[in-house]
Amino acid sequence: MTSLYIEPFSGLAGDMFLSALCELSDAHEEITALPKALGVNAKVIINELNKNGIACKHTKVIDLSNNEASSHTNLSTINAIIDDGEISDACKQTAKAIFAILCAAEAKVHNSSVEHVHLHELSAADSVIDIVGCAYLLDKLAITNSYCEPICTGYGSVSTQHGDLPIPAPATAELLSGMPVYKGEQPGERVTPTGAAILKYLDPIFSVPLLKTTRIGYGPGEQDFAIANVLRLSLVNIEDAKLPALETYIVETNIDDMPAEYLGDSFQRGLLENGALDYTLTPTLMKKGRPAYVLSVLVNATTLAEISDFILEQTTSIGLRYYPANRVVLERATMTHNSEYGPITIKSVTTPSGKKRYKIEQETIARVSREQKLSLQETNDLLRNIIEKQQTET
Repeated sequence: MTSLYIEPFSGLAGDMFLSALCELSDAHEEITALPKALGVNAKVIINELNKNGIACKHTKVIDLSNNEASSHTNLSTINAIIDDGEISDACKQTAKAIFAILCAAEAKVHNSSVEHVHLHELSAADSVIDIVGCAYLLDKLAITNSYCEPICTGYGSVSTQHGDLPIPAPATAELLSGMPVYKGEQPGERVTPTGAAILKYLDPIFSVPLLKTTRIGYGPGEQDFAIANVLRLSLVNIEDAKLPALETYIVETNIDDMPAEYLGDSFQRGLLENGALDYTLTPTLMKKGRPAYVLSVLVNATTLAEISDFILEQTTSIGLRYYPANRVVLERATMTHNSEYGPITIKSVTTPSGKKRYKIEQETIARVSREQKLSLQETNDLLRNIIEKQQTET
C-alpha cells in the first residue's frame, strides 16, 4: 500500500501538486510530452526555483493558442480533450472526476448547472495539463490513499472577473468545506480551485497516524511568502494498516439551557469548518431531571483548541472535557460517475477482508431529488441502478 502525505502549510494549487508529484515520480520529461499526447496547443517548461533555501522545480504550462475563448471552457469541451488524449483509461477517469468536482463547486456558487459552468479563471491548456498531469502521476505512483495536515488558505481578497472576492474564493471555500483549514499569518491567496478540487478527489484522512517516509517532493508556487511557498508531498508507508490514528480527541460538553434549533445546520457546519472529523448530539437527562444534550466531537490534536473555542463561543456551555481516542479507519476512496443527471459522487471503503461497499454522497442525492422531483429513497435507488449498470458494462 502506497500512501500520499500532504502538507499544505503554504496552501496548494494545481501547479504545486503537479510539480511535487513530478519530483516524487521523476517524471518531468513525461509531463513535458503531455500537451502533444492531449492535442493541446501548449508547452510545459521546468524552472528551477529556490524557496527560502528549498531547491525545487516548478512545472509551468504556457498556452500557445493566443485564443481568448480558451479561457472560457466548459466541462463537455474538457472531457472531449481528455477522451481523445493518448493516455490510459485510468488517467482519463481520474481527470474527468476531478473536473466534475471542480465544475460542481462552480455551479453551486454561481447557481448554474454543471454543464453550463465556464471556468473563467483558468485557461483550458493550464487546467487540463495540471489536472490530467496529476491524474497521470497518481496512477504512475499507484497511490491508494492519502493523509493531510490542516490547510493554510491565506486571507484578504482576490481580484477576479466577477470583482474582488474574499479569500478563499467562493468555489475554493465550497471545495474545502468539511476540511480543517486556517488562515495563516500573511494575506494572499494560498489555495486555488484547481488545487482544492484535486485534494477533494483524493479525499484525504486528516487524522494522521505514524508514517514512514520513503520519498519527499516539493511543489513550488510562483508567489513568495514569509514561509516557503511550497506544497510538500511525501510517499509514506504504514507498517500495519490497522494501526489507530494517533493524536485524536473526543471533546464533550453538556448543554441544557439552549434552544435546540441553535444546534441545527448552521452550528453543525461550523463544527466541520473548525476541524471536527465527526460529531453527535445525544439527548440526556441531567441533575434535577433537566433535559439536555451531550455534544461529542471527534477532532485532531491540531484543531483541538480551535474546536474548543468554537463550542464555548457558540453555545451556552461554561466548560467542556476532552480525552484521547484511538481509531481504526478503513481504506477509503471517492469516485465520480457521469450520468444524464450530472456527476454522481460516491464514497467507497474496503473492509479488512477486501470486500468493497459504497455509498452515494448525500449532496448528490439531494440535488437530483430536487431536480427530478423524486423522494430521496427513489433518487438513491435510481442512481445506484445507473452505477451498477455502468459497472456491468465495463
